[in-house]
Amino acid sequence: MLLFIDCSEGLGCPLHVNLTAGGQSKNITKKLTNLGRAFFAIAMAAFGIQYFIHALAASVPALGPPWTPTPPFWGYVTAIILVAAAAGIATGTLTRCAAISLGIMLLVRVLLAYVPRLAANIHDPGPWTSGSELLALCGAALVLAGAPKLGRILFAAPLVVFGVQHFLYARFIATLVPAWIPGRLFWAYFVGVAFLCTAVSIAAQKMARLFAILLGLMFFLWVLIVHLPRVTATPHNGNEWTSLFVALAMSGGALLIAGSVKGGWTFYKARASKR
Repeated sequence: MLLFIDCSEGLGCPLHVNLTAGGQSKNITKKLTNLGRAFFAIAMAAFGIQYFIHALAASVPALGPPWTPTPPFWGYVTAIILVAAAAGIATGTLTRCAAISLGIMLLVRVLLAYVPRLAANIHDPGPWTSGSELLALCGAALVLAGAPKLGRILFAAPLVVFGVQHFLYARFIATLVPAWIPGRLFWAYFVGVAFLCTAVSIAAQKMARLFAILLGLMFFLWVLIVHLPRVTATPHNGNEWTSLFVALAMSGGALLIAGSVKGGWTFYKARASKR
């Protein structure tokens, strides 16, 4: 454990408790970023494949598109951008260019496809959910593009939407929890609280790395215990595939956010007593 005191403020200086040394912190940051990049790239490639399938057979929406339907031409364009961005992120080739292109595409889709729907009916939960997912993924892409502060803001804001929705539609969300897990309604509320706390943590940069890691772990557990069984049960349902890869992308995005936070694992600041 690394313990240090910043006395730049005099006798009332803050005491920082940091649980990792500098070298260990850098190593953990690298591992988090690499794992996050892998999850994020896999999900973007999967979305690209969905769009290719949708463009090739628009009348058969079995596995696509992952968001809103598009004409074949734009389906191909979207697929190419997603797959190219995934390749760049996964291989580290022109990562910043790939991430910027991806972030712009996701943001434009939010503005053109979901904002008008919200303007038409602000009480419709559908565009709130899908638009917020894309905005969060846009934030993760911006972190990879070298704009971590803006990326963290765009990632954190949708978490507030998810948290509020877990309270507004708790009984419906409880039905999505596997039947073998007891207290399904409790978990719907619990996850809502987790979203809100993580959003505040990331925005305020207080214990942000810890909360982001826990969020990434939560999304990955959803992939394993919620989405994989649903995909296995209905492999031709494109919505289930999309939900699985959204959860994987959000897991990767959360780990990217965790890796973008500077410093070690600072858990609290205590005031040193004045003598």
